[in-house]
Amino acid sequence: MPTIQFQLNGTATFVDTDPDQTLLDVLRGRLGVTGPHFGCGAGECGACHVMVDGRAMASCDMPMWSVADKDVVTVEGLGTANAPHPLQRAFIVEQAMQCGYCVSGILISAAALLKRNPSPTEVEVKAALDRNLCRCGSHNRMVRAVLRAASEMATS
Repeated sequence: MPTIQFQLNGTATFVDTDPDQTLLDVLRGRLGVTGPHFGCGAGECGACHVMVDGRAMASCDMPMWSVADKDVVTVEGLGTANAPHPLQRAFIVEQAMQCGYCVSGILISAAALLKRNPSPTEVEVKAALDRNLCRCGSHNRMVRAVLRAASEMATS
């Protein structure tokens, strides 16, 4: 099997794997990175979103060959328990999650948005999160949390 090299949460990572195996399978099954979740398996729900070179992408249908030499960030790479990312803090303050299954993908989508647009409007936040499904109905709180994080990041 070929070795695929990529950056994972800032660390050079080498994985001997079938190049057609999905990134989600490798992250969860081989590397123990459990933030991205399996949802639909078709790239439609957002539960498996990771950032690849700064863009939120579905890892459930992304073959490993497509991340060779790229920068992959999962929710584990956003912040730590001692130094959470502003989005993570804002989601807690706004109580923007219930069951939590979708939240890692939503945080990644929001982080990708803030990376390319540090001062988004409410409409832009909603558009960025549109590909993420949440059955708990926390969408309004999530939008508020993203706007709160953007404001915090602008002042720090």
